[in-house]
Amino acid sequence: MRTRVGTDRKASPPREGTALLQGVASCGKCGRRMTVRYQHYKGTSKPIYLCQYEGIRNAHPICQTMVGDQIDAAVGELLLSTLTPLTLEVALRVSDELAGRVEEADQLRAACVERARYRADLARRRYLAVDPVNRLVADTLEADWNASLRELAEATEEYERAKNTAIGPLSPETRARITALAADFPRLWNDPATPMRERKRMIRLLVTDVTLTKTDHISVGVVLHGGQSHRLTLPRPLTGWELRQTDPAVIAALDELLEEHTDGQSAAILNERGLPSGMNRPFTRGMIVHLRNAYKLRSHRQRLLDAGMLTVSELARHLGIHFQTVKHWRRDGIITGVLANDKGEYVYPLPGPELVRPVIGRPRRSVLDPEYSATTR
Repeated sequence: MRTRVGTDRKASPPREGTALLQGVASCGKCGRRMTVRYQHYKGTSKPIYLCQYEGIRNAHPICQTMVGDQIDAAVGELLLSTLTPLTLEVALRVSDELAGRVEEADQLRAACVERARYRADLARRRYLAVDPVNRLVADTLEADWNASLRELAEATEEYERAKNTAIGPLSPETRARITALAADFPRLWNDPATPMRERKRMIRLLVTDVTLTKTDHISVGVVLHGGQSHRLTLPRPLTGWELRQTDPAVIAALDELLEEHTDGQSAAILNERGLPSGMNRPFTRGMIVHLRNAYKLRSHRQRLLDAGMLTVSELARHLGIHFQTVKHWRRDGIITGVLANDKGEYVYPLPGPELVRPVIGRPRRSVLDPEYSATTR
Protein backbone atom coordinates (compact mmCIF):
# COMPACT_ATOMS: atom_id res chain seq x y z
CA MET A 1 0.00 0.00 0.00
CA ARG A 2 1.50 3.30 -1.05
CA THR A 3 1.81 5.96 1.63
CA ARG A 4 1.91 9.71 1.35
CA VAL A 5 5.18 11.38 0.49
CA GLY A 6 6.82 13.45 3.19
CA THR A 7 6.65 16.72 1.26
CA ASP A 8 2.86 16.70 1.12
CA ARG A 9 0.80 19.02 3.25
CA LYS A 10 -0.67 17.66 6.48
CA ALA A 11 -4.29 16.65 6.85
CA SER A 12 -6.58 19.65 6.93
CA PRO A 13 -9.13 20.13 9.72
CA PRO A 14 -12.72 18.90 9.21
CA ARG A 15 -14.85 21.32 7.19
CA GLU A 16 -18.44 21.50 6.04
CA GLY A 17 -19.47 19.33 3.12
CA THR A 18 -20.51 15.76 2.41
CA ALA A 19 -16.99 14.44 1.65
CA LEU A 20 -16.34 12.07 4.55
CA LEU A 21 -12.66 11.56 3.70
CA GLN A 22 -11.82 15.22 3.15
CA GLY A 23 -8.22 15.73 4.29
CA VAL A 24 -7.70 11.98 4.84
CA ALA A 25 -7.75 10.47 1.32
CA SER A 26 -4.41 9.96 -0.45
CA CYS A 27 -3.64 9.16 -4.09
CA GLY A 28 -2.57 5.57 -4.63
CA LYS A 29 -0.48 6.52 -7.69
CA CYS A 30 1.67 9.43 -6.54
CA GLY A 31 1.05 9.40 -2.78
CA ARG A 32 -0.12 13.01 -2.59
CA ARG A 33 -3.03 14.20 -0.49
CA MET A 34 -6.24 14.29 -2.56
CA THR A 35 -8.49 17.34 -2.63
CA VAL A 36 -12.29 17.51 -2.84
CA ARG A 37 -14.59 19.01 -5.43
CA TYR A 38 -18.38 18.87 -5.30
CA GLN A 39 -20.69 18.07 -8.20
CA HIS A 40 -24.13 19.66 -7.82
CA TYR A 41 -27.13 18.26 -9.69
CA LYS A 42 -30.85 18.74 -9.00
CA GLY A 43 -30.36 19.91 -5.44
CA THR A 44 -27.90 17.18 -4.45
CA SER A 45 -24.12 17.25 -4.28
CA LYS A 46 -21.63 14.44 -4.72
CA PRO A 47 -18.03 14.62 -3.50
CA ILE A 48 -15.33 14.13 -6.13
CA TYR A 49 -11.87 13.13 -4.88
CA LEU A 50 -9.08 14.25 -7.18
CA CYS A 51 -5.29 14.46 -7.11
CA GLN A 52 -4.23 17.73 -8.73
CA TYR A 53 -1.00 18.54 -6.88
CA GLU A 54 1.18 18.45 -10.00
CA GLY A 55 -1.60 19.99 -12.04
CA ILE A 56 -1.68 23.10 -9.86
CA ARG A 57 2.10 23.51 -9.57
CA ASN A 58 3.39 22.29 -12.91
CA ALA A 59 0.29 22.24 -15.18
CA HIS A 60 0.39 18.44 -15.43
CA PRO A 61 -2.77 16.41 -16.10
CA ILE A 62 -4.84 15.41 -13.07
CA CYS A 63 -3.44 12.19 -11.62
CA GLN A 64 -6.74 10.62 -10.50
CA THR A 65 -10.36 11.62 -10.07
CA MET A 66 -13.23 9.53 -8.75
CA VAL A 67 -16.74 9.93 -7.37
CA GLY A 68 -16.66 9.64 -3.60
CA ASP A 69 -20.16 8.76 -2.40
CA GLN A 70 -19.77 4.97 -2.66
CA ILE A 71 -16.22 5.21 -1.23
CA ASP A 72 -17.49 7.11 1.81
CA ALA A 73 -20.28 4.58 2.30
CA ALA A 74 -17.87 1.62 2.08
CA VAL A 75 -15.46 3.14 4.61
CA GLY A 76 -18.37 3.87 6.99
CA GLU A 77 -19.60 0.27 6.75
CA LEU A 78 -16.07 -0.99 7.37
CA LEU A 79 -15.76 1.04 10.56
CA LEU A 80 -19.17 -0.09 11.81
CA SER A 81 -18.27 -3.75 11.26
CA THR A 82 -14.78 -3.61 12.77
CA LEU A 83 -15.24 -1.19 15.66
CA THR A 84 -15.80 -3.44 18.70
CA PRO A 85 -14.27 -3.25 22.22
CA LEU A 86 -12.07 -6.26 21.48
CA THR A 87 -10.67 -4.89 18.24
CA LEU A 88 -10.07 -1.50 19.83
CA GLU A 89 -8.12 -3.08 22.68
CA VAL A 90 -5.98 -5.08 20.26
CA ALA A 91 -5.41 -2.00 18.13
CA LEU A 92 -4.29 0.03 21.13
CA ARG A 93 -1.85 -2.68 22.20
CA VAL A 94 -0.40 -2.83 18.70
CA SER A 95 -0.15 0.96 18.71
CA ASP A 96 1.83 0.85 21.96
CA GLU A 97 4.16 -1.80 20.52
CA LEU A 98 4.72 0.22 17.37
CA ALA A 99 5.36 3.37 19.38
CA GLY A 100 8.00 1.52 21.42
CA ARG A 101 9.73 0.29 18.28
CA VAL A 102 9.62 3.77 16.80
CA GLU A 103 11.32 5.12 19.90
CA GLU A 104 14.10 2.50 19.60
CA ALA A 105 14.59 3.31 15.92
CA ASP A 106 14.68 7.01 16.77
CA GLN A 107 17.46 6.41 19.29
CA LEU A 108 19.49 4.48 16.68
CA ARG A 109 19.10 7.25 14.12
CA ALA A 110 20.06 9.86 16.75
CA ALA A 111 23.22 7.85 17.52
CA CYS A 112 24.10 7.84 13.81
CA VAL A 113 23.75 11.62 13.74
CA GLU A 114 26.02 11.96 16.78
CA ARG A 115 28.69 9.73 15.19
CA ALA A 116 28.53 11.75 11.98
CA ARG A 117 28.81 14.98 13.98
CA TYR A 118 31.83 13.60 15.88
CA ARG A 119 33.59 12.60 12.61
CA ALA A 120 32.87 16.02 11.12
CA ASP A 121 34.25 17.78 14.23
CA LEU A 122 37.35 15.55 14.22
CA ALA A 123 37.96 16.29 10.52
CA ARG A 124 37.58 20.03 11.21
CA ARG A 125 40.14 19.95 14.04
CA ARG A 126 42.59 18.01 11.88
CA TYR A 127 42.26 20.53 9.09
CA LEU A 128 42.73 23.51 11.41
CA ALA A 129 45.83 21.92 13.00
CA VAL A 130 47.70 21.35 9.72
CA ASP A 131 50.51 23.68 8.66
CA PRO A 132 49.19 25.91 5.81
CA VAL A 133 52.56 25.59 4.06
CA ASN A 134 51.93 21.88 3.49
CA ARG A 135 49.28 22.40 0.78
CA LEU A 136 48.99 18.71 -0.22
CA VAL A 137 48.08 17.57 3.30
CA ALA A 138 45.80 20.60 3.78
CA ASP A 139 43.85 19.82 0.57
CA THR A 140 43.42 16.19 1.61
CA LEU A 141 42.17 17.11 5.09
CA GLU A 142 39.85 19.74 3.63
CA ALA A 143 38.28 17.16 1.28
CA ASP A 144 37.86 14.78 4.23
CA TRP A 145 36.16 17.54 6.23
CA ASN A 146 33.76 18.32 3.37
CA ALA A 147 32.87 14.63 3.03
CA SER A 148 32.19 14.41 6.77
CA LEU A 149 29.95 17.47 6.58
CA ARG A 150 27.95 15.89 3.76
CA GLU A 151 27.52 12.68 5.76
CA LEU A 152 26.36 14.74 8.75
CA ALA A 153 23.82 16.62 6.61
CA GLU A 154 22.44 13.38 5.13
CA ALA A 155 22.19 11.70 8.54
CA THR A 156 20.44 14.75 10.02
CA GLU A 157 18.00 14.95 7.08
CA GLU A 158 17.16 11.25 7.36
CA TYR A 159 16.64 11.62 11.11
CA GLU A 160 14.29 14.58 10.73
CA ARG A 161 12.30 12.90 7.93
CA ALA A 162 11.84 9.70 9.95
CA LYS A 163 10.93 11.70 13.02
CA ASN A 164 8.23 13.67 11.18
CA THR A 165 6.64 10.58 9.60
CA ALA A 166 6.84 8.29 12.63
CA ILE A 167 3.73 7.28 14.55
CA GLY A 168 3.97 8.65 18.06
CA PRO A 169 2.41 7.17 21.19
CA LEU A 170 -1.24 7.97 21.87
CA SER A 171 -2.02 10.34 24.67
CA PRO A 172 -4.25 9.13 27.53
CA GLU A 173 -7.01 11.47 26.39
CA THR A 174 -6.92 10.05 22.87
CA ARG A 175 -6.95 6.47 24.18
CA ALA A 176 -9.99 7.24 26.34
CA ARG A 177 -11.87 8.81 23.44
CA ILE A 178 -11.12 5.85 21.17
CA THR A 179 -12.30 3.35 23.79
CA ALA A 180 -15.54 5.27 24.38
CA LEU A 181 -16.31 5.12 20.66
CA ALA A 182 -16.95 1.35 20.86
CA ALA A 183 -20.34 1.97 22.48
CA ASP A 184 -21.24 5.36 21.04
CA PHE A 185 -19.96 5.06 17.49
CA PRO A 186 -22.78 3.04 15.81
CA ARG A 187 -25.48 5.15 17.44
CA LEU A 188 -23.83 8.45 16.60
CA TRP A 189 -22.85 7.38 13.07
CA ASN A 190 -26.38 6.30 12.08
CA ASP A 191 -28.13 9.23 13.75
CA PRO A 192 -29.46 11.54 10.98
CA ALA A 193 -29.00 14.51 13.32
CA THR A 194 -25.24 13.94 13.53
CA PRO A 195 -23.53 16.69 11.47
CA MET A 196 -21.10 15.60 8.79
CA ARG A 197 -18.36 17.57 10.54
CA GLU A 198 -18.75 15.29 13.59
CA ARG A 199 -18.55 12.18 11.40
CA LYS A 200 -15.30 13.52 9.97
CA ARG A 201 -13.94 14.01 13.48
CA MET A 202 -14.80 10.39 14.33
CA ILE A 203 -13.06 9.25 11.16
CA ARG A 204 -9.89 11.08 12.19
CA LEU A 205 -9.96 9.41 15.60
CA LEU A 206 -10.03 5.97 14.00
CA VAL A 207 -8.36 6.26 10.59
CA THR A 208 -4.78 7.24 9.86
CA ASP A 209 -4.97 7.25 6.06
CA VAL A 210 -7.21 6.14 3.17
CA THR A 211 -5.41 5.40 -0.11
CA LEU A 212 -7.50 5.45 -3.31
CA THR A 213 -6.49 3.84 -6.62
CA LYS A 214 -8.70 3.69 -9.71
CA THR A 215 -8.14 1.15 -12.51
CA ASP A 216 -10.98 -0.95 -13.93
CA HIS A 217 -12.19 -0.91 -10.32
CA ILE A 218 -11.56 1.26 -7.24
CA SER A 219 -9.17 -0.01 -4.59
CA VAL A 220 -9.52 1.54 -1.13
CA GLY A 221 -6.75 0.96 1.42
CA VAL A 222 -7.78 1.94 4.96
CA VAL A 223 -5.17 2.20 7.74
CA LEU A 224 -6.55 2.41 11.27
CA HIS A 225 -4.80 3.81 14.33
CA GLY A 226 -2.53 1.08 15.61
CA GLY A 227 -1.43 -0.07 12.16
CA GLN A 228 -4.35 -2.37 11.27
CA SER A 229 -5.07 -2.13 7.54
CA HIS A 230 -7.97 -3.16 5.32
CA ARG A 231 -8.35 -3.22 1.55
CA LEU A 232 -11.70 -2.76 -0.16
CA THR A 233 -12.45 -3.36 -3.84
CA LEU A 234 -15.36 -1.38 -5.26
CA PRO A 235 -16.82 -1.40 -8.77
CA ARG A 236 -15.98 1.63 -10.87
CA PRO A 237 -19.01 3.95 -11.17
CA LEU A 238 -20.51 4.09 -14.64
CA THR A 239 -19.86 7.21 -16.67
CA GLY A 240 -22.63 9.28 -18.22
CA TRP A 241 -22.47 7.60 -21.60
CA GLU A 242 -22.39 4.15 -19.96
CA LEU A 243 -25.56 4.98 -18.01
CA ARG A 244 -27.26 5.92 -21.30
CA GLN A 245 -25.94 2.90 -23.18
CA THR A 246 -28.54 0.61 -24.72
CA ASP A 247 -28.80 -2.86 -23.19
CA PRO A 248 -26.75 -5.45 -25.14
CA ALA A 249 -29.84 -7.71 -25.20
CA VAL A 250 -31.72 -4.98 -27.08
CA ILE A 251 -28.86 -4.67 -29.57
CA ALA A 252 -28.96 -8.43 -30.14
CA ALA A 253 -32.74 -8.28 -30.71
CA LEU A 254 -32.27 -5.42 -33.17
CA ASP A 255 -29.65 -7.39 -35.07
CA GLU A 256 -32.17 -10.22 -35.52
CA LEU A 257 -34.98 -7.89 -36.57
CA LEU A 258 -32.89 -6.24 -39.27
CA GLU A 259 -32.76 -9.55 -41.11
CA GLU A 260 -36.38 -9.13 -42.17
CA HIS A 261 -37.43 -5.60 -41.23
CA THR A 262 -36.49 -2.03 -42.06
CA ASP A 263 -35.31 0.51 -39.48
CA GLY A 264 -38.80 1.92 -38.90
CA GLN A 265 -40.38 -1.54 -38.68
CA SER A 266 -37.70 -2.66 -36.22
CA ALA A 267 -38.31 0.41 -34.03
CA ALA A 268 -42.05 -0.33 -33.93
CA ILE A 269 -41.48 -3.99 -33.02
CA LEU A 270 -39.03 -3.10 -30.23
CA ASN A 271 -41.57 -0.66 -28.80
CA GLU A 272 -44.30 -3.33 -28.96
CA ARG A 273 -42.06 -5.70 -27.01
CA GLY A 274 -41.54 -3.03 -24.35
CA LEU A 275 -37.75 -2.98 -24.74
CA PRO A 276 -36.29 0.35 -23.53
CA SER A 277 -33.62 2.45 -25.17
CA GLY A 278 -30.59 3.74 -23.31
CA MET A 279 -32.44 6.98 -22.55
CA ASN A 280 -35.57 5.01 -21.59
CA ARG A 281 -37.50 6.53 -24.49
CA PRO A 282 -39.48 4.88 -27.32
CA PHE A 283 -37.40 3.86 -30.30
CA THR A 284 -37.57 5.88 -33.52
CA ARG A 285 -36.18 5.23 -36.97
CA GLY A 286 -33.42 7.78 -36.34
CA MET A 287 -32.41 6.00 -33.13
CA ILE A 288 -32.19 2.69 -35.00
CA VAL A 289 -29.95 4.30 -37.62
CA HIS A 290 -27.72 5.68 -34.84
CA LEU A 291 -27.50 2.28 -33.14
CA ARG A 292 -26.67 0.57 -36.44
CA ASN A 293 -23.81 2.97 -37.04
CA ALA A 294 -22.56 2.80 -33.43
CA TYR A 295 -22.54 -1.00 -33.27
CA LYS A 296 -21.64 -1.53 -36.95
CA LEU A 297 -24.81 -3.48 -37.74
CA ARG A 298 -25.74 -4.03 -41.37
CA SER A 299 -28.95 -2.41 -42.55
CA HIS A 300 -31.85 -4.49 -43.88
CA ARG A 301 -31.03 -3.30 -47.42
CA GLN A 302 -27.38 -4.30 -47.09
CA ARG A 303 -28.33 -7.72 -45.81
CA LEU A 304 -30.62 -8.27 -48.80
CA LEU A 305 -27.90 -7.17 -51.21
CA ASP A 306 -25.39 -9.44 -49.48
CA ALA A 307 -27.86 -12.29 -50.01
CA GLY A 308 -27.75 -11.75 -53.79
CA MET A 309 -30.63 -9.31 -54.35
CA LEU A 310 -30.35 -6.69 -57.11
CA THR A 311 -31.16 -3.01 -57.04
CA VAL A 312 -33.63 -1.62 -59.57
CA SER A 313 -30.78 -0.28 -61.72
CA GLU A 314 -28.89 -3.57 -61.62
CA LEU A 315 -32.00 -5.55 -62.59
CA ALA A 316 -32.80 -3.11 -65.41
CA ARG A 317 -29.30 -3.53 -66.85
CA HIS A 318 -29.58 -7.31 -66.48
CA LEU A 319 -32.87 -7.40 -68.42
CA GLY A 320 -31.94 -4.63 -70.83
CA ILE A 321 -34.96 -2.47 -69.96
CA HIS A 322 -35.60 0.91 -68.41
CA PHE A 323 -35.60 1.05 -64.61
CA GLN A 324 -39.12 2.53 -64.69
CA THR A 325 -40.24 -0.60 -66.49
CA VAL A 326 -38.89 -2.66 -63.59
CA LYS A 327 -41.03 -0.62 -61.18
CA HIS A 328 -44.08 -1.00 -63.45
CA TRP A 329 -43.64 -4.78 -63.66
CA ARG A 330 -43.36 -4.98 -59.86
CA ARG A 331 -46.64 -3.11 -59.42
CA ASP A 332 -48.27 -5.37 -62.02
CA GLY A 333 -47.03 -8.44 -60.20
CA ILE A 334 -44.86 -9.62 -63.06
CA ILE A 335 -41.74 -9.61 -60.88
CA THR A 336 -41.33 -9.73 -57.12
CA GLY A 337 -39.58 -7.05 -55.08
CA VAL A 338 -38.68 -6.84 -51.41
CA LEU A 339 -38.95 -3.56 -49.46
CA ALA A 340 -35.37 -2.61 -48.55
CA ASN A 341 -35.80 0.53 -46.40
CA ASP A 342 -38.24 3.13 -45.17
CA LYS A 343 -37.74 5.27 -48.30
CA GLY A 344 -39.79 2.86 -50.41
CA GLU A 345 -36.83 1.37 -52.24
CA TYR A 346 -37.09 -2.26 -53.35
CA VAL A 347 -34.53 -4.88 -54.22
CA TYR A 348 -35.17 -7.83 -56.48
CA PRO A 349 -34.09 -11.44 -56.78
CA LEU A 350 -32.38 -12.45 -60.01
CA PRO A 351 -35.28 -13.58 -62.25
CA GLY A 352 -35.13 -16.95 -63.93
CA PRO A 353 -36.47 -17.76 -67.43
CA GLU A 354 -39.88 -18.68 -66.05
CA LEU A 355 -40.26 -15.17 -64.64
CA VAL A 356 -39.25 -13.36 -67.81
CA ARG A 357 -41.17 -15.63 -70.22
CA PRO A 358 -44.64 -14.08 -69.54
CA VAL A 359 -43.47 -10.69 -70.75
CA ILE A 360 -41.75 -11.92 -73.90
CA GLY A 361 -43.76 -10.91 -76.98
CA ARG A 362 -45.80 -8.39 -75.05
CA PRO A 363 -45.98 -5.05 -76.91
CA ARG A 364 -43.60 -2.59 -75.36
CA ARG A 365 -45.24 0.66 -74.23
CA SER A 366 -43.41 3.91 -74.50
CA VAL A 367 -42.69 5.95 -71.41
CA LEU A 368 -44.44 8.79 -73.26
CA ASP A 369 -47.73 6.84 -73.25
CA PRO A 370 -50.09 8.70 -70.85
CA GLU A 371 -51.48 5.42 -69.48
CA TYR A 372 -47.96 4.12 -68.84
CA SER A 373 -46.88 7.36 -67.21
CA ALA A 374 -49.93 7.35 -64.92
CA THR A 375 -49.17 3.85 -63.68
CA THR A 376 -45.50 4.53 -63.00
CA ARG A 377 -45.83 7.60 -60.93
